[in-house]
Amino acid sequence: MARAALFDVDGTLVDTNHLHVVTWWEAFRQAGHDVAMHDVHRAIGLGSDDLVEHLLGKDRDPDGDERLSAAHTALYGTYFERLPPLDGSRDLLRELAGRGWRIVLATSAGGPELKALRRAIDAGDVIAGVASADDVSEGKPAPDPVHRALELAEAEPSEAVFVGDTVWDMKAARSADVRAVALLAGGIARADLEEAGAQAVYGDPAELLTHLDTSVFAQMERGA
Repeated sequence: MARAALFDVDGTLVDTNHLHVVTWWEAFRQAGHDVAMHDVHRAIGLGSDDLVEHLLGKDRDPDGDERLSAAHTALYGTYFERLPPLDGSRDLLRELAGRGWRIVLATSAGGPELKALRRAIDAGDVIAGVASADDVSEGKPAPDPVHRALELAEAEPSEAVFVGDTVWDMKAARSADVRAVALLAGGIARADLEEAGAQAVYGDPAELLTHLDTSVFAQMERGA
Protein backbone atom coordinates (compact mmCIF):
# COMPACT_ATOMS: atom_id res chain seq x y z
CA MET A 1 0.00 0.00 0.00
CA ALA A 2 1.24 3.48 -0.87
CA ARG A 3 1.48 5.81 2.12
CA ALA A 4 1.74 9.54 1.61
CA ALA A 5 2.91 12.13 4.14
CA LEU A 6 1.74 15.50 2.83
CA PHE A 7 3.19 18.64 4.40
CA ASP A 8 2.39 22.32 4.34
CA VAL A 9 5.64 24.33 4.51
CA ASP A 10 5.26 27.84 5.99
CA GLY A 11 4.76 27.54 9.74
CA THR A 12 4.88 23.74 9.52
CA LEU A 13 8.43 22.96 8.38
CA VAL A 14 9.91 26.47 8.18
CA ASP A 15 9.47 29.20 10.82
CA THR A 16 8.13 31.90 8.48
CA ASN A 17 4.58 32.77 9.52
CA HIS A 18 5.53 35.84 11.52
CA LEU A 19 7.81 37.04 8.72
CA HIS A 20 4.77 36.84 6.44
CA VAL A 21 2.69 38.76 8.99
CA VAL A 22 5.16 41.64 9.20
CA THR A 23 5.80 41.85 5.47
CA TRP A 24 2.10 41.69 4.56
CA TRP A 25 1.34 44.30 7.23
CA GLU A 26 3.99 46.58 5.74
CA ALA A 27 2.69 45.99 2.21
CA PHE A 28 -0.81 46.98 3.32
CA ARG A 29 0.55 50.00 5.21
CA GLN A 30 2.45 51.21 2.15
CA ALA A 31 -0.76 50.94 0.12
CA GLY A 32 -2.68 53.01 2.68
CA HIS A 33 -4.58 50.15 4.36
CA ASP A 34 -4.80 49.87 8.14
CA VAL A 35 -4.87 46.11 8.77
CA ALA A 36 -4.20 44.70 12.24
CA MET A 37 -1.34 42.21 12.51
CA HIS A 38 -3.63 39.80 14.35
CA ASP A 39 -5.95 39.71 11.35
CA VAL A 40 -3.03 39.23 8.98
CA HIS A 41 -1.79 36.34 11.11
CA ARG A 42 -5.16 34.59 10.93
CA ALA A 43 -5.07 34.86 7.13
CA ILE A 44 -1.58 33.41 6.65
CA GLY A 45 -1.83 30.16 4.70
CA LEU A 46 -4.16 31.57 2.08
CA GLY A 47 -2.78 32.31 -1.37
CA SER A 48 -1.98 35.96 -2.07
CA ASP A 49 -5.20 36.76 -3.94
CA ASP A 50 -7.38 35.05 -1.34
CA LEU A 51 -5.48 36.69 1.52
CA VAL A 52 -6.01 40.18 0.11
CA GLU A 53 -9.71 39.52 -0.48
CA HIS A 54 -10.09 38.00 2.98
CA LEU A 55 -8.57 41.07 4.65
CA LEU A 56 -9.89 43.88 2.45
CA GLY A 57 -13.21 42.39 1.35
CA LYS A 58 -14.78 41.73 -2.01
CA ASP A 59 -15.86 45.38 -2.41
CA ARG A 60 -12.24 46.64 -2.47
CA ASP A 61 -10.67 48.13 -5.61
CA PRO A 62 -8.98 45.02 -7.08
CA ASP A 63 -6.67 47.14 -9.22
CA GLY A 64 -4.35 47.39 -6.21
CA ASP A 65 -4.10 43.64 -5.58
CA GLU A 66 -1.12 43.06 -7.85
CA ARG A 67 0.84 45.93 -6.28
CA LEU A 68 0.09 44.59 -2.79
CA SER A 69 1.32 41.11 -3.69
CA ALA A 70 4.41 42.52 -5.38
CA ALA A 71 5.21 44.63 -2.32
CA HIS A 72 4.87 41.62 -0.03
CA THR A 73 7.05 39.51 -2.32
CA ALA A 74 9.76 42.16 -2.38
CA LEU A 75 9.70 42.63 1.40
CA TYR A 76 9.61 38.92 2.18
CA GLY A 77 12.29 38.22 -0.41
CA THR A 78 14.85 40.01 1.73
CA TYR A 79 14.70 37.02 4.10
CA PHE A 80 15.15 34.27 1.48
CA GLU A 81 18.78 33.56 2.36
CA ARG A 82 18.07 33.08 6.07
CA LEU A 83 14.71 31.35 6.42
CA PRO A 84 14.90 29.18 9.58
CA PRO A 85 13.68 25.57 9.54
CA LEU A 86 11.56 24.56 12.49
CA ASP A 87 13.17 22.25 15.02
CA GLY A 88 13.01 18.66 13.85
CA SER A 89 11.56 19.32 10.39
CA ARG A 90 14.41 17.74 8.44
CA ASP A 91 14.67 14.74 10.79
CA LEU A 92 10.91 14.18 10.69
CA LEU A 93 10.84 14.01 6.89
CA ARG A 94 13.81 11.68 6.80
CA GLU A 95 12.35 9.38 9.44
CA LEU A 96 9.04 9.12 7.60
CA ALA A 97 10.77 8.50 4.29
CA GLY A 98 12.81 5.77 5.97
CA ARG A 99 9.57 4.13 7.07
CA GLY A 100 8.34 4.06 3.48
CA TRP A 101 6.21 7.21 3.40
CA ARG A 102 6.23 9.28 0.21
CA ILE A 103 6.88 12.89 1.19
CA VAL A 104 5.06 15.56 -0.82
CA LEU A 105 4.88 19.27 0.00
CA ALA A 106 1.66 21.22 -0.54
CA THR A 107 2.23 24.96 -0.36
CA SER A 108 0.90 28.26 -1.65
CA ALA A 109 4.50 29.30 -2.34
CA GLY A 110 6.03 29.17 -5.78
CA GLY A 111 9.02 30.35 -7.79
CA PRO A 112 12.01 31.78 -5.88
CA GLU A 113 10.08 31.61 -2.58
CA LEU A 114 9.57 27.87 -2.92
CA LYS A 115 13.25 27.41 -3.78
CA ALA A 116 14.22 29.31 -0.63
CA LEU A 117 11.87 27.20 1.50
CA ARG A 118 13.21 23.94 0.08
CA ARG A 119 16.74 25.15 0.72
CA ALA A 120 15.81 25.88 4.34
CA ILE A 121 14.31 22.41 4.84
CA ASP A 122 17.40 20.78 3.31
CA ALA A 123 15.75 17.43 2.70
CA GLY A 124 15.36 17.44 -1.05
CA ASP A 125 16.56 13.85 -1.39
CA VAL A 126 13.46 12.53 0.43
CA ILE A 127 10.85 14.89 -1.05
CA ALA A 128 9.01 13.06 -3.82
CA GLY A 129 7.18 16.10 -5.16
CA VAL A 130 5.75 19.54 -4.53
CA ALA A 131 2.21 20.78 -5.15
CA SER A 132 2.81 24.52 -5.39
CA ALA A 133 0.71 27.59 -6.11
CA ASP A 134 1.72 27.20 -9.75
CA ASP A 135 0.01 23.79 -10.01
CA VAL A 136 -3.56 24.48 -8.87
CA SER A 137 -6.36 26.85 -9.83
CA GLU A 138 -7.59 27.32 -6.27
CA GLY A 139 -5.57 27.32 -3.05
CA LYS A 140 -6.38 26.28 0.50
CA PRO A 141 -8.92 25.95 2.07
CA ALA A 142 -10.06 24.39 -1.21
CA PRO A 143 -8.89 20.78 -1.49
CA ASP A 144 -7.04 21.36 -4.80
CA PRO A 145 -3.50 21.49 -3.29
CA VAL A 146 -4.15 18.29 -1.34
CA HIS A 147 -5.61 16.56 -4.40
CA ARG A 148 -2.54 17.55 -6.42
CA ALA A 149 -0.23 16.31 -3.65
CA LEU A 150 -2.06 12.97 -3.65
CA GLU A 151 -1.57 12.70 -7.41
CA LEU A 152 2.16 13.32 -7.01
CA ALA A 153 2.35 10.73 -4.24
CA GLU A 154 0.27 8.26 -6.27
CA ALA A 155 -1.87 7.67 -3.19
CA GLU A 156 -5.54 7.65 -2.27
CA PRO A 157 -6.96 9.91 0.47
CA SER A 158 -7.25 6.93 2.80
CA GLU A 159 -3.51 6.32 2.42
CA ALA A 160 -2.41 9.83 3.35
CA VAL A 161 -1.82 12.16 6.29
CA PHE A 162 -1.64 15.92 5.88
CA VAL A 163 0.41 17.98 8.34
CA GLY A 164 -0.19 21.73 8.57
CA ASP A 165 -0.39 24.65 10.96
CA THR A 166 -3.42 26.73 9.95
CA VAL A 167 -7.17 26.30 9.89
CA TRP A 168 -6.91 26.58 6.09
CA ASP A 169 -4.67 23.51 6.05
CA MET A 170 -7.07 21.55 8.20
CA LYS A 171 -10.09 22.53 6.11
CA ALA A 172 -8.30 21.63 2.88
CA ALA A 173 -7.35 18.21 4.23
CA ARG A 174 -10.85 17.58 5.54
CA SER A 175 -12.36 18.59 2.18
CA ALA A 176 -10.05 16.08 0.50
CA ASP A 177 -10.98 13.31 2.99
CA VAL A 178 -7.39 13.11 4.23
CA ARG A 179 -6.42 12.68 7.89
CA ALA A 180 -5.12 15.98 9.28
CA VAL A 181 -2.43 16.58 11.89
CA ALA A 182 -1.75 20.12 13.14
CA LEU A 183 1.29 21.86 14.56
CA LEU A 184 1.16 24.86 16.90
CA ALA A 185 4.40 26.27 15.48
CA GLY A 186 2.51 28.66 13.21
CA GLY A 187 0.86 30.40 16.15
CA ILE A 188 -2.75 29.25 15.71
CA ALA A 189 -4.66 28.09 18.80
CA ARG A 190 -5.14 24.37 19.42
CA ALA A 191 -8.92 24.74 19.75
CA ASP A 192 -9.17 26.47 16.36
CA LEU A 193 -7.12 23.76 14.67
CA GLU A 194 -9.18 20.98 16.24
CA GLU A 195 -12.43 22.69 15.27
CA ALA A 196 -11.16 22.93 11.69
CA GLY A 197 -10.53 19.18 11.54
CA ALA A 198 -7.20 18.30 13.18
CA GLN A 199 -7.15 14.72 14.50
CA ALA A 200 -4.09 15.44 16.62
CA VAL A 201 -2.08 18.53 17.53
CA TYR A 202 1.64 18.76 18.35
CA GLY A 203 3.89 21.68 19.18
CA ASP A 204 6.32 21.45 16.28
CA PRO A 205 7.96 18.87 13.99
CA ALA A 206 10.32 17.80 16.77
CA GLU A 207 7.43 16.94 19.08
CA LEU A 208 5.64 15.03 16.34
CA LEU A 209 8.85 13.11 15.67
CA THR A 210 9.16 12.26 19.37
CA HIS A 211 5.60 10.90 19.42
CA LEU A 212 5.67 9.34 15.96
CA ASP A 213 5.22 5.79 17.25
CA THR A 214 1.89 6.73 18.90
CA SER A 215 0.72 9.04 16.10
CA VAL A 216 -1.73 8.52 13.24
CA PHE A 217 1.31 7.67 11.09
CA ALA A 218 2.09 4.64 13.26
CA GLN A 219 -1.58 3.68 13.37
CA MET A 220 -1.67 3.58 9.58
CA GLU A 221 1.56 1.60 9.47
CA ARG A 222 -0.14 -0.99 11.67
CA GLY A 223 -3.18 -0.98 9.40
CA ALA A 224 -5.43 0.73 11.96
